[in-house]
Amino acid sequence: MNDHEKRAFLIRRLQGEMPMYKKLPVPDGGDEQWQMLRSLMNVRPPLPARADFLAVQDEYLQKKNAEKGIVGMEDIESSNNDERLAVWRGDITRLAADAIVNAGNSAMLGCFRPCHSCIDNIIHTYAGVQLRLECNEIMEAQGHDEPAGGAKITGAYNLPCRHVIHTVGPMVQGVLTDGDCETLTSCYRSCLELAADNGLRSIAFCCISTGVFGFPKARAAEIAVGTVREWLDRHGDSTIDKVIFNVFKEEDDELYRQLVK
Repeated sequence: MNDHEKRAFLIRRLQGEMPMYKKLPVPDGGDEQWQMLRSLMNVRPPLPARADFLAVQDEYLQKKNAEKGIVGMEDIESSNNDERLAVWRGDITRLAADAIVNAGNSAMLGCFRPCHSCIDNIIHTYAGVQLRLECNEIMEAQGHDEPAGGAKITGAYNLPCRHVIHTVGPMVQGVLTDGDCETLTSCYRSCLELAADNGLRSIAFCCISTGVFGFPKARAAEIAVGTVREWLDRHGDSTIDKVIFNVFKEEDDELYRQLVK
């Protein structure tokens, strides 16, 4: 199958699983097909998928991820003053780190809004439908929502990284509080502890809670860099030897580079 045929096959299979979308016509254009496929993946419940679906999905997503350009840890320049730290601006799903960090919500199932631009949606989209299923299995076993400041680790499936670490940041409502800052600190510590417990060497953090959760960016950056440095200093015997602060906007890039220079 070519890419057009793969997308059409996947769309029809997803429509078969979700009859409410069955009458929607499959677009002819490649971009429109991808948007429809992504939307259906985003709204799909956490259910097992058939082997033939997964085979086509995985082949398609791995090619799509490769076309974006995979970035290895050796391609990212460390800070001049602290070789353990680095700042990299771009799409976190391109990073071939041992783990990338996903900023999720307490349900830990990924974003269900079709084609939403949040990192939770993008990570789940490019990982594939297996990621939501694994997250659901973890949460069902836990029996309750993930508290803010906590974290869980999963596979990465079709992403170039090995694992995804999902954390729930604080949602700032109005004035920033000490509790908000403590919760954000806990996010970074929880992720680092999970990475170390699993013998990982590299981890890439997104800017946790600074999007729709409303955490002020400058203070979040200070907490991120300070917490990571403190943790690495206290756990010098851990396996972690590279922490990347992944940013997407110029404002965040400037903030982090000032802090890690």
